[in-house]
Amino acid sequence: MSSPTRSTRRPFAAAVAAALLLGAGGAGGVPSAATGPAAGPAAGPAAGPAAGPAAGPAPSVPAACVPDVDRVVSADPSPQTAEPLPQELTARLDAAARRSFAQASAPGAVVGVASPEGTWTQAYGVADPATGEPMDVDVHTRIGSVTKTFTATLVLQLAEEGELSLDDPIGDYVEGIPHGDRITLRQLADMTSGIASYTRNEEFLKTFSAAPDTVYTPEELVALGVAESPLFAPGEQFDYSNTNYILLGLVVEQVTGRPVGELMEERIFDPLGLDETVWPGASTALPEPFARGFTLQGDAATPEVPADATHWSPTWAFTAGNLISDMDDLLTYGRALGTGQGLLEAESQRERLTSFSPPERGYGLGVGCIDGWVGHTGELPGYNTTVYYDTTTDTTVVVQVNSDIASGDCPESPVLADDPRTLPCSAPATRIFAELSTALGHTFTPNPQQ
Repeated sequence: MSSPTRSTRRPFAAAVAAALLLGAGGAGGVPSAATGPAAGPAAGPAAGPAAGPAAGPAPSVPAACVPDVDRVVSADPSPQTAEPLPQELTARLDAAARRSFAQASAPGAVVGVASPEGTWTQAYGVADPATGEPMDVDVHTRIGSVTKTFTATLVLQLAEEGELSLDDPIGDYVEGIPHGDRITLRQLADMTSGIASYTRNEEFLKTFSAAPDTVYTPEELVALGVAESPLFAPGEQFDYSNTNYILLGLVVEQVTGRPVGELMEERIFDPLGLDETVWPGASTALPEPFARGFTLQGDAATPEVPADATHWSPTWAFTAGNLISDMDDLLTYGRALGTGQGLLEAESQRERLTSFSPPERGYGLGVGCIDGWVGHTGELPGYNTTVYYDTTTDTTVVVQVNSDIASGDCPESPVLADDPRTLPCSAPATRIFAELSTALGHTFTPNPQQ
């Protein structure tokens, strides 16, 4: 892992937000009712059939990101197989992974593909540059904001059970939130609340950069975000905010009276057989085996020596990004996330798969969708993860990388010294995933990263 070219480090907040918008499909503001499909000339009383040609052409309806939701939610519960993928396909995937890994700024990577044709996993590079320990397909890594998909799933499960409603105002559960009587749980989940992300708070950035082992409570994180809120009226715009998901975690704990880690284990890990997925709480440990993670975040990182963030405190992330997992579990979970099977009732999953804004390429209830790929990206210091399910081919693709350092033409991000800067800027896992998707015949085109 070579050294970065400059000492100016991208602010921690930008690193978190940019990576997640890149992979999860966050895009601009939410269209108002006036720009929806029914708001064109044909919607007005004078624009009916009697209005003739003067009414103009009917407005186009944006294509849905998931073209056949009913087929996805009614898919065979377990068509993916542990049998190996055809050799010709694995050769293409391996070539794509090797090529993109060489372009990524990371010591190691683990990639996996699971489909009705078979399963393929492969490791590249090293888990620990200091010892030369090779990367292995069984390593555990921190999965960052992929955690949000678990948190939103808990909320949807509780809504199914009548314990809460997505249209409940957050003020019913947490006091002191600006517009708390108007911001709904749905708006927290789809990032349209207007509550600022605590990861853009200067006080947080200063403390975290100087002392990444600082332990935070969820309430402290919420207070940091609330201090800079509101950014806009509820529902008027999109803004990716980690504070939204800290609040949803607090709601889940309040409604159930139980710790969220226990709920994830009981309601998600155990039913799906995710034996290697861990809610660490305040512990900085990772289960063995694990990959050490490297970053240019924090005051200890220098242009010559990226910081080892492996055991930084995870408490700053809580239900926005706290989980640890491995490849086998994420392949299983990725399909469940896409189809809802083993997690949600069909109607809840339909709502989830039609919640994206904009509908053809956007963010929804704890998941993003781009080009029919449904899932989430996770980035936090030292690690980058993508978990996506192709709703058109019933294929799950996962990439885990032990670095969050971008590569390419990145004017707002530090890059490594030997980076030619001739490629579009990308986080490492996203770069590899995009190449794998092309090898599979259904290209994922990420939103641009600066």
